[in-house]
Amino acid sequence: MTSHPISLPYRRYALGLLLAVNLLNYIDRQVLFAVFPLIKIDLHITDTELGLLGSAFMFSYMLLAPLFGWLGDRWSRVKLASGGLIVWSLATALAGFAPGYRTLLVARGTVGVGEASFGTVSPGLIADFFTKEQRGRILSWFYVAIPVGSALGYLLGGVLGQRFGWHAAFLMVGLPGLLLAVPIALLRTPPRGGDEAAAGTPAKATGYASLFKNRSFVCNTAAMAAMTFAIGGLAQWIPSFLFRMHALNVEKGNTLFGATTVLAGILGTLAGGWLGDRRQKKSASGYLLVSGWGFLIGTPFAAWAILAPNLTVCMSAIFVAEFFLFLNTGPLNTVIVNVTPASMRAMAFAVNIFFIHALGDAVSPSILGWLSDHWGLRSALLVTPVAMALAGLFCFICCRFVAKDMAQAES
Repeated sequence: MTSHPISLPYRRYALGLLLAVNLLNYIDRQVLFAVFPLIKIDLHITDTELGLLGSAFMFSYMLLAPLFGWLGDRWSRVKLASGGLIVWSLATALAGFAPGYRTLLVARGTVGVGEASFGTVSPGLIADFFTKEQRGRILSWFYVAIPVGSALGYLLGGVLGQRFGWHAAFLMVGLPGLLLAVPIALLRTPPRGGDEAAAGTPAKATGYASLFKNRSFVCNTAAMAAMTFAIGGLAQWIPSFLFRMHALNVEKGNTLFGATTVLAGILGTLAGGWLGDRRQKKSASGYLLVSGWGFLIGTPFAAWAILAPNLTVCMSAIFVAEFFLFLNTGPLNTVIVNVTPASMRAMAFAVNIFFIHALGDAVSPSILGWLSDHWGLRSALLVTPVAMALAGLFCFICCRFVAKDMAQAES
């Protein structure tokens, strides 16, 4: 906390810096899936074992999030963010030296430790730099890192993996994160709760149990868990799907999927933030309505992408499905901020991270890998549109409670 007002240029600098770190977050997270086919061939492993590599990251990420959430509401958020960045960058780079499957599994698990530290404190920190009316758009800019970073992870992983091998891909994407650790550690921070809380005495953080009594938080988290199951499964297996079903090599498949993801993701994420802020001015459930309809509209396109025999039709449907999936990113994360007190937002994001990954992409890679071994990859992927529809349903249920819970959080 600082005793001097933070200028608008500095707030924008902070947003840009945290966005850059979040970009590296998703590059280092997604590069694994770009080199799945190369790892499978080199290490002679099954699809189930491949899926466990993705799950190892998610298990450590979600299990340690509650610890970092508790710390984030009581300790320096910028130090937690900086320390997490150092840990996951080193772990990603060290995966480049992994001699076998077990070592790679440990390295990916360690990446999850670092990203859990950053992931629990950064959304609340970003929200505190700006006003409540701007939250949807500001958090959408922050979460543009998801499609852009994911796409860069696929592109860099595909190109570097194809040309230099999967070890080099991990090493080259892991090292840049160390350059941003010091600027993050030195970042000035706003009061918890932002300018609106600066004049008052901030409330003390309470326990995790209070979050489970917050019906909006629970329903919103359930929607995000179903979404994470779907998008996590698609993100981790579509490159292999293009490799197997449409005969694209690792570089071409990841370049095509990465370009589609970055375009659809940027457009969808920014459109969701803009639409959410506009709808929220008219209704307390504005963010939820934008997200709910986005899930329902995107569901049939996801199914169409999986079933399409033609590559052009497949990629066109993937673009539309991803646009509507990413539409929810800013709105649903803003709902978390709006329905929880400022004194425990890191804890709220920690619980959210735990459940959306425990029920989502911590298990979906392994489940889809197991289903692929038994039914084939195309049939396994058809589980994901069902999860998208379920996410939309939870958004609409959450609309019943959100106004009351927002008012309670503000009081």
